Amino acid sequence: MTIDGSYYNPNYPKYPYHHPYYPHHPHPGHCKTFYTVQPGDTMWSIANMFGISLDCLIRANPQISDPNLIYPGQQICIPFYCPPVSPETCKTIYTVKPGDSMWSIANMFGVSLDALIRANPQIPDPNLIYPGQQICIPSA
Repeated sequence: MTIDGSYYNPNYPKYPYHHPYYPHHPHPGHCKTFYTVQPGDTMWSIANMFGISLDCLIRANPQISDPNLIYPGQQICIPFYCPPVSPETCKTIYTVKPGDSMWSIANMFGVSLDALIRANPQIPDPNLIYPGQQICIPSA
């Protein structure tokens, strides 16, 4: 056993990315590392710390039902890669700012609230959006 608790076998590399089951470009959601939540952390601050979007971090952690409720000691998956959220129907991608709501974003871009909600199935509750989250703005 090694210092990090894993088992060492010199015949097998620690990170076998050459193996067909371990692609060179990791699938979305695969964890590069895990981060232990510290007092005062938020999902937004953790995303910024690792240079990824909030939406990416939320998608990589489906076990967290409410991204506003994380606790010190909780393990957060930091993904290798997150694909862009832009379906082909997106006219543009908008990054949520503090104070934004789905309604205000819909008005800003001249689209209906229903169309905005339909274009963003990755948002389970349209009343809960977060600064840093990426929103698909559909064609009007």
